Amino acid sequence: MKIVVDIGNTNALLGRLDKDKIVDQLRIETRELLEIKASNNLISIIQNFIKGGEIVVISGVVPVAESHLKKILSDTIKDIRVFNVSTDYLRRFIEFDLENPNEVGDDRIINAIAAKVKYSSPIIIVDFGTATTIDVVNYEGKYSGGMICPGVNLSIKSLSEGTAMLPLIKFKKSNELIGKNTIQAMESGIYWGYISMIEGLVRKLKRSKSLTDANTLATGGLSRLFENDLECINYFDYDLTLRGLSIISESIK
Repeated sequence: MKIVVDIGNTNALLGRLDKDKIVDQLRIETRELLEIKASNNLISIIQNFIKGGEIVVISGVVPVAESHLKKILSDTIKDIRVFNVSTDYLRRFIEFDLENPNEVGDDRIINAIAAKVKYSSPIIIVDFGTATTIDVVNYEGKYSGGMICPGVNLSIKSLSEGTAMLPLIKFKKSNELIGKNTIQAMESGIYWGYISMIEGLVRKLKRSKSLTDANTLATGGLSRLFENDLECINYFDYDLTLRGLSIISESIK
């Protein structure tokens, strides 16, 4: 039994693997792992999920949260091995066509590894996380970079904090294009604005000779809300990062 952990800016997602299949998941807020002393409730939840695991494979973009999780594991669970995935280790699984791979978040590289294994290259990966990222695996199967855009919830927060009279709304699908009040107008602008942004960027990428035949894959927690309206997406894979960590875990002796 293996446990894989993806620590993002907003949430940490833990997956339990049995024969390299994801059989269970646990999502906790990353801010809980940033506390100097973890709550007894959080420790208990993590212990129960990891119980029976032989190795924990951790990747993330929040170093302090990673460090605190490792301490929780070392202090409370005996006879378990913890492996931290590094960018250098990821070089075993994919080549780079970049100026400096160490600048790229490991989650984006892990997504590219999973997409390369499960789907054919070239492929465009859209990840709806704290930031909305678009990444490219080219015809040669190399990770060749991408784009970073503000995430949906970051945009909503910025819109509310940067204006005097716009409220903080919860992201949801808007069925109407033209809002009849302020909240409806904000919901429509955010939802259909992101639809148009992703459709436009993917269309622009596919105009490139090197990506004309590329498939497009969407992942990330918020991708489910866009599933019925994003016409440019060929595949939705909500567990892409965990699948990538599963692939990586197979190489760890």
